[in-house]
Amino acid sequence: MSMKTSIESETFATAVGRIVDGGDLAAQAEWLLSQLTDHEKLWLLDGDADFWPGMGSMMQEGYNLRPIEMGRIDRLGIPGLRFSDGPRGAVVGASTAFPVAMARGATWDVDLEERIGVVIGRELRAHGANFFGGVCINLPRHPAWGRAQETYGEDPYLLGEFGAALVRGIHRNAMAVAKHYALNSMENARFTVDVSADDATLHEVFLPHFRRVVAEGVDGIMTSYNSVNGEWAGQNEMLMEDILRGQWGFEGVTVSDFIFGLRDPGRSLSAGLDVEEPFRQQRAQHLPAELASSRVSWEHVDRAARRILRTQLAHHARTLEAEPGLDVVFSDEHRALAREASRASIVLLQNEPVAGAPVLPLSAESLTSVALIGRLADLPNTGDHGSSDVRSPHVVTALEGFTAALPDARITSVTDDDPDAAAAAAASADVAIVVVGYTAEDEGEYLGADSMADPALLSLFPPVPEGAPAFDLSQAAGAMGGAMGGDRESLRLRPVDVEIVKATAAVNPRTIVVVVTAGAVVMEEWRHEVPALVVGWYSGAEGGHALADVLLGSTDASGRLPYSIPTSEDHLPFFDRDATSIVYDRWFGQRLLDRDGHAAAFPLGFGLSYTSFRMDSVTVSAIEGESFDATVRVTNTGRRAGRHVVQLYGTVDAEDFPARVLLGFSPAELEAGETVEIVVTGSVRPLHRWTAGGFVPAAATATLEAASHSGDPASATAPLPLT
Repeated sequence: MSMKTSIESETFATAVGRIVDGGDLAAQAEWLLSQLTDHEKLWLLDGDADFWPGMGSMMQEGYNLRPIEMGRIDRLGIPGLRFSDGPRGAVVGASTAFPVAMARGATWDVDLEERIGVVIGRELRAHGANFFGGVCINLPRHPAWGRAQETYGEDPYLLGEFGAALVRGIHRNAMAVAKHYALNSMENARFTVDVSADDATLHEVFLPHFRRVVAEGVDGIMTSYNSVNGEWAGQNEMLMEDILRGQWGFEGVTVSDFIFGLRDPGRSLSAGLDVEEPFRQQRAQHLPAELASSRVSWEHVDRAARRILRTQLAHHARTLEAEPGLDVVFSDEHRALAREASRASIVLLQNEPVAGAPVLPLSAESLTSVALIGRLADLPNTGDHGSSDVRSPHVVTALEGFTAALPDARITSVTDDDPDAAAAAAASADVAIVVVGYTAEDEGEYLGADSMADPALLSLFPPVPEGAPAFDLSQAAGAMGGAMGGDRESLRLRPVDVEIVKATAAVNPRTIVVVVTAGAVVMEEWRHEVPALVVGWYSGAEGGHALADVLLGSTDASGRLPYSIPTSEDHLPFFDRDATSIVYDRWFGQRLLDRDGHAAAFPLGFGLSYTSFRMDSVTVSAIEGESFDATVRVTNTGRRAGRHVVQLYGTVDAEDFPARVLLGFSPAELEAGETVEIVVTGSVRPLHRWTAGGFVPAAATATLEAASHSGDPASATAPLPLT
């Protein structure tokens, strides 16, 4: 290597060093930009691998087992954006599978989420990645959405706080990318649907969480596949330049969703999309000619290149953790955190007395026999097999967890779809635990053969290189991690699961049903026949141990629903998973139930504990900016220690505005009989309307409720002036 080449290869490191020493980030990005050739500038604007070889490698190896590189330029030492998907862990390598994001939303614990972010970042960095595309904060307008498991809940405030926590954690080791911007909550139609929403709906409901992660310093924003108000999100100037950068001041990098995330390479660049992911595809094929014809300008190229360089420089100038080795991946420490998260996520919905005492928690000392029933009782089931799939070396099933926790008990398992066999096993057991719900066959990311036959999508592929072997496009679904599930066809359990639940409950009064799901399940036809009901989620690599921990009472039942569960599908918004156009308004979830006067089966924030809590006062500080502090007096009125989640809601009387919105939350651990004052930080932004001039209060005064769930009749209240 010549001296000149050696010096050039240190150019990026030189710029980083100047920033660390107090130099201006923007100036160093500009200096680095000046060192690039025109060819190198274009190289930054998409993936580093040519399309067909990249697809071929992914088909052979599996999706994202290695980092996917974009914007690496060795001549100047620019390391590039080395992508790992998420969000249930680092998709690269064989990493720790945490509970899915929706389960983590059920913990209502942003400190825990930040710790999970640190571990995910550490593992992906150990595998050579530095760009985490797993901060998924889309709002699931309807629970049938196939990828609801990748996001945190139905409320914009909850989504924003959890997304911000994950960004903070990831930043210790990597760059964080939030997705999918915007209005993405339909799976089967994601490549074809146009989602329309008026400005007020956008800014009040579907964008606040993205604004929140921008304020937290998120490094990247991934656009969605769908179009928004008539323009594909990956080339939507209103979303990217007007709102994201103009209104919110975002300074990071915008990236497309993979392969089908833009339809016009020049238009996407001029509209503000910086990187086409994941390969050299449309831009590599068409941008040179579009530049020559002045359809797109070099100023647009420089703008995108400057942002890409700035994002990389900012990351490498941060103070990071020490470089991890591969020994951190799936380590005992990381598995313990996955178990902790799974325990905290499990939501106890029902716990009726049998023989004078609640069924849960079970007594490990007195149990001699347990029947574990259902097709999911011994199935490793961490979520869908799409782009979020984390391939942990081992997954603890419910059967494995209870076998380890109860070494002296007789444990009988029935995993066939056989109600008679289930009843026979349950009849002779002290307790019956029925594990039912969904798998990747029922819900998840969708990329089927029909997509590969769509001429509009096929036209986005570059020509197959001359002399290259034939490429079977029907295999592309597998290459990209496509799953069988898509959007759910039904919000209910399979009929045979209902039969098994009823048959088991008929012979064993101590029947506990564990529902494995991401979104809401309508359970009215059977839930009143069982005394105990929990939501177990797709619970990660340590889920079986965590389930045993909670049901056996070694830890409190402390999860709280991150969404509402209706009593009927008729109480939900219209949903057509094959729609080509749809209008989104502000009414969904708990807000829609409240507006229409429908009682939820279980409201937003609901969950039982093994102890009981009382909140008997709340006082409110002055509002500073958008924030305030609420001091809530909480007492554990039960006989054992427990974990409570204090939730702050604001209620207003305003036309065409939700009657109650979430403003803040905080979990707290209390000993039996203990009284504490908990300070919960809240935001008044959810109580503001969007107008042409910006946000204004929806009313002059709101009522603040310190509650255990939305609509809690035992909440403590205080006035909250908004003007």
